[in-house]
Amino acid sequence: MKRFLIFFILTFTLVVAIAACNPSANNTTGDIVVASKDFTEQDILGELLAQQIEATTKLKVVRRPRLGGSFVCHNAILAGKIDAYIEYTGTAFTGILKQKAVNDPKVVYEKLKQAYSQQFKLEVMPSLGFENTFAMVIRGEDAKKYNIQTLSQAAQYTPQWRGGFGYEFLERDDGFPGLAKTYDLRFSKSPQIMDLGLIYRALIQKQVDMVAGNSTDGQITRLGLAVLKDDKQYFPPYEATPIIRQETLNKYPELRSAIAQLSGKISADEMRQLNYLVEGELQNIKEVVREFLKSKGLGSRTDAVASTLTRTSNGKPAG
Repeated sequence: MKRFLIFFILTFTLVVAIAACNPSANNTTGDIVVASKDFTEQDILGELLAQQIEATTKLKVVRRPRLGGSFVCHNAILAGKIDAYIEYTGTAFTGILKQKAVNDPKVVYEKLKQAYSQQFKLEVMPSLGFENTFAMVIRGEDAKKYNIQTLSQAAQYTPQWRGGFGYEFLERDDGFPGLAKTYDLRFSKSPQIMDLGLIYRALIQKQVDMVAGNSTDGQITRLGLAVLKDDKQYFPPYEATPIIRQETLNKYPELRSAIAQLSGKISADEMRQLNYLVEGELQNIKEVVREFLKSKGLGSRTDAVASTLTRTSNGKPAG
């Protein structure tokens, strides 16, 4: 009986997982399937891409939020289960292509674009305008007190400071060991291994003086923290960029111009603010994205259609 229950649970879990990746499982009316990874920023970016497509084309978008990490999304797009998602260039370059980290964002982008096209038949679209990389964060009051803006400037104070970092950051090749060597960071004690959900609280409560977060974390703005500039360009670039199947672009050529309109539209500060609105103020993602698109002059398809009809039909109501 026990073995039967275990088999049933595993089978059920597998069926659910397969259904989640199947575009027709929940919605058969969509033309494009847009997925996102499993964290807040990706929820926002997936919705941004979906709304932009619907605002500028006649295509219907099926949303697949929280699909999984980079490898899950990559395999899904290769299998044709999804059509597009937002990836970070450094992650794709080192994680998917297994290439050694390169610091020049232009080089990374061009190599990634070429390799994805040749190997996977995937189009790497222009960056949205920001990158989400590791961010060395200190209290805003300390940044002002000591006039610190860069990691090089912070190095002279670290002998009196305490560091608090996640386990992965302390262990990975592009994490703390190389960073400490590059900037000669020497803390008063060995950095404390911390849960990523607690690092900002520990920083505010002065249990530590420097932490490693993500450059677009919403709490950075909310808590008045300061991100130190990586002035020696130690971290590889992690620019947010749409990935889309070339087959889908060929089928719906209008997608290219629709997505290209998002190029350079989001700064790191704006992404932090969007993350804060969703995580800090618990605002609805669809509304947050809709307002952001309007602020950029993109608006909604309904508004655009209504405006066009008004100009071309002497004020007749949209129908």
